[in-house]
Amino acid sequence: MKNIQRLFMALLLLAMCTACNKEEKSSPPQTDDVKEEETSAPSVERNIYPLTGLRSDEKEGQRAFAVMINNHPAARPQSGLQQADIVYEVLSEGNITRFLAIYQSNQPAAIGPVRSAREYYVDLSTGYDAVFISHGWSPQAKETLENGKLDYLNGLFYDGTLFWRADFRKAPHNSYISAENIKEGAELNRIDLQKQPKPLPFADTKEAPKGDSGLEAIVRYDQSDVWNSEYKYDKQTEKYLRYSNNEQTKDLETGEAIAVNNLFIAEMKHQTIDDYGRRAIDLTSGGKGILLQKGVSRQVEWRNIDGRILPYLNGEPIGFVPGKTWINIVPALENHVSLH
Repeated sequence: MKNIQRLFMALLLLAMCTACNKEEKSSPPQTDDVKEEETSAPSVERNIYPLTGLRSDEKEGQRAFAVMINNHPAARPQSGLQQADIVYEVLSEGNITRFLAIYQSNQPAAIGPVRSAREYYVDLSTGYDAVFISHGWSPQAKETLENGKLDYLNGLFYDGTLFWRADFRKAPHNSYISAENIKEGAELNRIDLQKQPKPLPFADTKEAPKGDSGLEAIVRYDQSDVWNSEYKYDKQTEKYLRYSNNEQTKDLETGEAIAVNNLFIAEMKHQTIDDYGRRAIDLTSGGKGILLQKGVSRQVEWRNIDGRILPYLNGEPIGFVPGKTWINIVPALENHVSLH
Protein backbone atom coordinates (compact mmCIF):
# COMPACT_ATOMS: atom_id res chain seq x y z
CA MET A 1 0.00 0.00 0.00
CA LYS A 2 2.84 2.37 0.87
CA ASN A 3 4.47 1.62 -2.48
CA ILE A 4 1.27 2.61 -4.32
CA GLN A 5 1.06 5.88 -2.38
CA ARG A 6 4.71 6.67 -3.16
CA LEU A 7 4.09 6.00 -6.86
CA PHE A 8 1.02 8.23 -6.88
CA MET A 9 2.90 11.11 -5.24
CA ALA A 10 5.78 10.77 -7.72
CA LEU A 11 3.41 10.93 -10.68
CA LEU A 12 1.66 13.96 -9.20
CA LEU A 13 4.97 15.83 -8.76
CA LEU A 14 5.99 14.99 -12.33
CA ALA A 15 2.73 16.38 -13.71
CA MET A 16 3.11 19.61 -11.74
CA CYS A 17 6.69 20.17 -12.99
CA THR A 18 5.65 19.60 -16.60
CA ALA A 19 2.85 22.16 -16.26
CA CYS A 20 5.25 24.72 -14.81
CA ASN A 21 7.70 24.25 -17.68
CA LYS A 22 4.96 24.78 -20.28
CA GLU A 23 3.80 27.95 -18.54
CA GLU A 24 7.34 29.39 -18.52
CA LYS A 25 7.82 28.63 -22.22
CA SER A 26 4.51 30.17 -23.24
CA SER A 27 4.83 33.36 -21.16
CA PRO A 28 5.15 36.47 -23.41
CA PRO A 29 8.28 38.67 -23.11
CA GLN A 30 8.10 41.62 -20.75
CA THR A 31 6.87 44.92 -22.20
CA ASP A 32 10.04 46.76 -21.18
CA ASP A 33 12.15 44.30 -23.17
CA VAL A 34 10.04 44.91 -26.31
CA LYS A 35 10.34 48.68 -26.00
CA GLU A 36 14.09 48.45 -25.53
CA GLU A 37 14.41 46.30 -28.63
CA GLU A 38 12.26 48.68 -30.74
CA THR A 39 14.06 51.86 -29.72
CA SER A 40 17.49 50.40 -30.37
CA ALA A 41 16.84 50.23 -34.14
CA PRO A 42 19.03 52.75 -36.02
CA SER A 43 17.29 55.82 -37.51
CA VAL A 44 18.17 57.18 -40.95
CA GLU A 45 18.50 60.97 -41.14
CA ARG A 46 18.18 62.84 -44.39
CA ASN A 47 20.54 65.81 -44.59
CA ILE A 48 19.40 68.74 -46.72
CA TYR A 49 21.35 71.82 -47.78
CA PRO A 50 19.44 74.70 -46.15
CA LEU A 51 19.69 77.19 -49.02
CA THR A 52 18.97 74.82 -51.93
CA GLY A 53 16.73 72.15 -50.42
CA LEU A 54 18.82 69.49 -52.16
CA ARG A 55 20.14 66.27 -50.64
CA SER A 56 23.43 66.53 -48.80
CA ASP A 57 25.85 63.72 -47.99
CA GLU A 58 27.57 65.87 -45.38
CA LYS A 59 26.93 65.06 -41.73
CA GLU A 60 27.43 68.64 -40.58
CA GLY A 61 26.77 71.89 -42.39
CA GLN A 62 28.82 75.07 -42.37
CA ARG A 63 28.32 78.79 -42.26
CA ALA A 64 27.41 80.64 -45.44
CA PHE A 65 29.65 83.29 -46.98
CA ALA A 66 28.49 86.13 -49.23
CA VAL A 67 30.80 87.55 -51.90
CA MET A 68 30.50 90.84 -53.82
CA ILE A 69 31.09 89.94 -57.49
CA ASN A 70 31.83 92.38 -60.28
CA ASN A 71 29.49 92.57 -63.30
CA HIS A 72 31.34 95.12 -65.40
CA PRO A 73 31.92 93.87 -68.99
CA ALA A 74 35.67 93.88 -68.22
CA ALA A 75 34.96 91.36 -65.43
CA ARG A 76 33.04 88.87 -67.58
CA PRO A 77 32.90 85.91 -67.62
CA GLN A 78 33.01 85.56 -63.85
CA SER A 79 34.29 82.67 -61.75
CA GLY A 80 32.21 80.61 -59.33
CA LEU A 81 28.83 82.28 -59.90
CA GLN A 82 27.26 79.01 -61.06
CA GLN A 83 28.13 77.39 -57.72
CA ALA A 84 26.32 79.96 -55.57
CA ASP A 85 23.11 78.84 -53.82
CA ILE A 86 21.56 82.32 -54.03
CA VAL A 87 22.55 85.32 -56.17
CA TYR A 88 21.20 88.86 -55.87
CA GLU A 89 21.67 91.23 -58.81
CA VAL A 90 21.31 94.87 -57.77
CA LEU A 91 22.30 98.28 -59.11
CA SER A 92 25.46 99.62 -57.47
CA GLU A 93 25.89 103.03 -59.09
CA GLY A 94 24.65 104.48 -62.36
CA ASN A 95 23.44 101.62 -64.57
CA ILE A 96 26.06 99.17 -63.28
CA THR A 97 24.87 96.08 -61.41
CA ARG A 98 26.83 93.83 -59.07
CA PHE A 99 26.14 90.37 -57.75
CA LEU A 100 25.93 89.26 -54.16
CA ALA A 101 26.63 85.51 -54.36
CA ILE A 102 25.82 83.43 -51.29
CA TYR A 103 27.61 80.08 -50.93
CA GLN A 104 26.90 77.27 -48.52
CA SER A 105 26.60 73.97 -50.39
CA ASN A 106 29.63 74.47 -52.67
CA GLN A 107 33.24 75.50 -52.07
CA PRO A 108 34.59 77.13 -55.27
CA ALA A 109 38.31 77.17 -55.99
CA ALA A 110 37.97 80.62 -57.58
CA ILE A 111 35.38 83.34 -56.93
CA GLY A 112 35.34 86.72 -58.60
CA PRO A 113 36.25 89.21 -59.70
CA VAL A 114 35.54 90.53 -56.19
CA ARG A 115 34.34 94.13 -55.92
CA SER A 116 33.55 96.74 -53.29
CA ALA A 117 30.55 96.66 -50.95
CA ARG A 118 27.43 98.78 -50.59
CA GLU A 119 25.38 98.98 -47.41
CA TYR A 120 22.31 97.19 -48.83
CA TYR A 121 24.42 94.23 -49.96
CA VAL A 122 25.59 93.91 -46.35
CA ASP A 123 21.96 94.08 -45.21
CA LEU A 124 20.98 91.32 -47.67
CA SER A 125 23.69 89.10 -46.19
CA THR A 126 22.44 89.42 -42.62
CA GLY A 127 19.44 87.17 -43.33
CA TYR A 128 21.86 84.27 -43.77
CA ASP A 129 24.35 85.37 -41.07
CA ALA A 130 26.96 85.08 -43.81
CA VAL A 131 30.64 86.01 -43.60
CA PHE A 132 30.79 89.05 -45.90
CA ILE A 133 33.55 89.17 -48.55
CA SER A 134 34.39 92.28 -50.57
CA HIS A 135 37.33 94.24 -51.95
CA GLY A 136 36.68 97.80 -50.82
CA TRP A 137 33.52 99.45 -49.47
CA SER A 138 31.40 102.57 -49.60
CA PRO A 139 31.44 104.86 -46.55
CA GLN A 140 28.05 103.51 -45.45
CA ALA A 141 29.10 99.85 -45.87
CA LYS A 142 32.37 100.53 -44.04
CA GLU A 143 30.53 102.00 -41.06
CA THR A 144 28.01 99.13 -40.99
CA LEU A 145 30.67 96.41 -41.08
CA GLU A 146 33.04 98.08 -38.64
CA ASN A 147 30.14 98.39 -36.19
CA GLY A 148 30.01 94.59 -36.09
CA LYS A 149 26.85 93.86 -38.10
CA LEU A 150 28.58 90.90 -39.78
CA ASP A 151 31.91 89.10 -39.73
CA TYR A 152 33.84 90.12 -42.83
CA LEU A 153 37.04 89.88 -44.88
CA ASN A 154 38.06 92.83 -47.05
CA GLY A 155 40.58 92.68 -49.87
CA LEU A 156 41.88 96.10 -48.83
CA PHE A 157 43.67 94.34 -45.98
CA TYR A 158 44.53 91.02 -47.66
CA ASP A 159 45.47 92.02 -51.22
CA GLY A 160 48.17 89.59 -52.36
CA THR A 161 47.55 87.15 -49.49
CA LEU A 162 43.98 85.85 -49.15
CA PHE A 163 43.01 87.73 -52.32
CA TRP A 164 45.01 87.44 -55.52
CA ARG A 165 45.18 89.47 -58.73
CA ALA A 166 44.65 87.83 -62.11
CA ASP A 167 47.26 88.88 -64.66
CA PHE A 168 44.84 88.67 -67.61
CA ARG A 169 42.62 91.51 -66.31
CA LYS A 170 43.21 95.06 -65.13
CA ALA A 171 42.33 96.46 -61.72
CA PRO A 172 39.74 96.87 -60.31
CA HIS A 173 38.39 93.91 -62.30
CA ASN A 174 40.99 91.31 -61.33
CA SER A 175 40.60 90.50 -57.61
CA TYR A 176 39.80 86.88 -56.70
CA ILE A 177 39.41 84.68 -53.64
CA SER A 178 38.71 80.99 -52.96
CA ALA A 179 36.65 79.10 -50.40
CA GLU A 180 39.88 77.77 -48.88
CA ASN A 181 41.26 81.29 -48.49
CA ILE A 182 38.01 82.41 -46.87
CA LYS A 183 38.40 79.59 -44.34
CA GLU A 184 42.01 80.61 -43.75
CA GLY A 185 40.95 84.23 -43.21
CA ALA A 186 38.20 83.12 -40.84
CA GLU A 187 40.74 81.18 -38.78
CA LEU A 188 43.10 84.17 -38.66
CA ASN A 189 40.27 86.38 -37.39
CA ARG A 190 38.68 83.75 -35.14
CA ILE A 191 35.46 83.77 -37.14
CA ASP A 192 33.13 80.86 -36.39
CA LEU A 193 32.29 78.88 -39.55
CA GLN A 194 30.16 76.21 -37.87
CA LYS A 195 26.88 78.13 -37.73
CA GLN A 196 24.69 76.73 -40.52
CA PRO A 197 21.99 79.12 -41.83
CA LYS A 198 18.32 78.41 -41.21
CA PRO A 199 16.59 76.60 -44.12
CA LEU A 200 14.67 78.51 -46.75
CA PRO A 201 11.03 77.51 -47.35
CA PHE A 202 10.78 74.99 -50.19
CA ALA A 203 7.76 73.87 -52.22
CA ASP A 204 6.42 70.38 -52.86
CA THR A 205 7.73 69.74 -56.37
CA LYS A 206 5.11 67.06 -57.04
CA GLU A 207 2.61 69.81 -57.82
CA ALA A 208 3.39 72.15 -60.72
CA PRO A 209 2.89 75.86 -59.96
CA LYS A 210 -0.20 77.50 -61.43
CA GLY A 211 0.10 80.80 -63.24
CA ASP A 212 0.85 82.44 -66.57
CA SER A 213 3.41 81.36 -69.12
CA GLY A 214 6.89 82.33 -68.00
CA LEU A 215 9.31 81.00 -70.59
CA GLU A 216 11.43 84.13 -70.89
CA ALA A 217 12.13 87.21 -68.80
CA ILE A 218 14.20 90.29 -69.60
CA VAL A 219 15.35 92.50 -66.74
CA ARG A 220 16.45 95.89 -68.08
CA TYR A 221 18.85 98.04 -66.09
CA ASP A 222 19.72 100.25 -69.06
CA GLN A 223 18.73 100.93 -72.67
CA SER A 224 21.82 99.03 -73.77
CA ASP A 225 21.90 95.21 -73.76
CA VAL A 226 25.25 95.41 -71.94
CA TRP A 227 23.59 95.80 -68.54
CA ASN A 228 20.47 93.72 -69.08
CA SER A 229 19.75 90.20 -67.84
CA GLU A 230 17.78 87.74 -69.94
CA TYR A 231 16.50 84.37 -68.70
CA LYS A 232 15.29 81.62 -71.03
CA TYR A 233 13.49 78.52 -69.79
CA ASP A 234 14.93 75.14 -70.74
CA LYS A 235 12.13 72.54 -70.68
CA GLN A 236 14.47 69.57 -70.45
CA THR A 237 16.20 70.70 -67.27
CA GLU A 238 13.27 72.82 -66.00
CA LYS A 239 15.73 75.63 -65.31
CA TYR A 240 16.28 79.17 -66.55
CA LEU A 241 19.48 79.92 -68.46
CA ARG A 242 20.93 83.41 -68.08
CA TYR A 243 22.17 85.73 -70.85
CA SER A 244 23.74 89.19 -70.76
CA ASN A 245 24.65 91.39 -73.73
CA ASN A 246 23.32 88.56 -75.96
CA GLU A 247 25.84 86.08 -74.55
CA GLN A 248 25.05 83.15 -72.30
CA THR A 249 26.46 83.54 -68.79
CA LYS A 250 29.04 80.80 -68.23
CA ASP A 251 31.85 80.13 -65.79
CA LEU A 252 35.31 81.33 -66.83
CA GLU A 253 37.16 78.16 -65.78
CA THR A 254 34.67 75.38 -66.55
CA GLY A 255 32.34 76.88 -69.14
CA GLU A 256 29.40 75.69 -67.03
CA ALA A 257 26.25 77.73 -67.68
CA ILE A 258 24.22 79.54 -65.05
CA ALA A 259 21.06 77.46 -64.55
CA VAL A 260 18.41 78.81 -62.18
CA ASN A 261 15.48 76.97 -60.59
CA ASN A 262 13.86 80.07 -59.10
CA LEU A 263 13.91 83.54 -60.65
CA PHE A 264 12.46 86.16 -58.32
CA ILE A 265 12.21 89.80 -59.46
CA ALA A 266 11.41 92.34 -56.74
CA GLU A 267 10.47 96.01 -57.05
CA MET A 268 12.11 98.24 -54.42
CA LYS A 269 12.42 101.98 -53.94
CA HIS A 270 15.84 103.32 -55.02
CA GLN A 271 17.33 106.67 -53.99
CA THR A 272 20.59 108.27 -55.19
CA ILE A 273 22.56 109.48 -52.17
CA ASP A 274 25.84 110.97 -53.49
CA ASP A 275 27.66 112.40 -56.50
CA TYR A 276 29.10 108.99 -57.37
CA GLY A 277 25.59 107.72 -58.09
CA ARG A 278 25.53 105.40 -55.08
CA ARG A 279 22.11 104.40 -53.89
CA ALA A 280 20.02 103.59 -50.86
CA ILE A 281 17.46 100.82 -51.44
CA ASP A 282 14.41 100.11 -49.30
CA LEU A 283 14.75 96.43 -48.38
CA THR A 284 12.12 96.40 -45.65
CA SER A 285 8.78 97.85 -46.79
CA GLY A 286 7.70 95.00 -49.07
CA GLY A 287 6.20 95.40 -52.51
CA LYS A 288 5.42 93.87 -55.88
CA GLY A 289 7.31 90.97 -57.38
CA ILE A 290 7.33 88.34 -60.11
CA LEU A 291 8.24 84.72 -59.42
CA LEU A 292 9.21 82.35 -62.24
CA GLN A 293 9.42 78.59 -61.66
CA LYS A 294 9.16 75.65 -64.04
CA GLY A 295 8.11 77.84 -66.99
CA VAL A 296 5.32 79.54 -65.01
CA SER A 297 5.23 83.19 -63.87
CA ARG A 298 3.19 84.56 -61.00
CA GLN A 299 2.51 88.10 -59.83
CA VAL A 300 3.42 88.04 -56.14
CA GLU A 301 4.58 90.34 -53.37
CA TRP A 302 7.87 90.30 -51.53
CA ARG A 303 8.41 90.56 -47.82
CA ASN A 304 11.55 90.89 -45.75
CA ILE A 305 11.42 88.00 -43.28
CA ASP A 306 14.32 88.09 -40.82
CA GLY A 307 16.52 89.75 -43.44
CA ARG A 308 15.50 87.48 -46.33
CA ILE A 309 13.57 88.64 -49.40
CA LEU A 310 10.81 86.03 -49.83
CA PRO A 311 7.76 85.69 -52.13
CA TYR A 312 4.16 85.76 -50.87
CA LEU A 313 0.84 85.20 -52.65
CA ASN A 314 -2.50 86.20 -51.09
CA GLY A 315 -0.76 86.66 -47.78
CA GLU A 316 0.74 83.16 -47.78
CA PRO A 317 4.44 82.29 -48.27
CA ILE A 318 5.46 80.53 -51.48
CA GLY A 319 8.15 77.90 -51.25
CA PHE A 320 11.10 77.88 -53.62
CA VAL A 321 11.69 74.94 -55.94
CA PRO A 322 14.71 73.01 -54.62
CA GLY A 323 17.82 74.21 -56.43
CA LYS A 324 19.44 77.57 -57.14
CA THR A 325 17.72 80.94 -56.71
CA TRP A 326 18.47 84.27 -58.40
CA ILE A 327 16.86 87.48 -57.17
CA ASN A 328 16.88 90.59 -59.37
CA ILE A 329 16.05 93.85 -57.59
CA VAL A 330 14.71 96.69 -59.77
CA PRO A 331 13.31 100.21 -59.17
CA ALA A 332 10.00 99.46 -60.98
CA LEU A 333 8.63 96.28 -62.56
CA GLU A 334 6.72 97.99 -65.37
CA ASN A 335 9.80 99.90 -66.56
CA HIS A 336 12.42 97.22 -66.09
CA VAL A 337 10.84 93.80 -66.70
CA SER A 338 9.22 92.15 -69.71
CA LEU A 339 7.90 88.57 -69.83
CA HIS A 340 7.33 86.29 -72.80
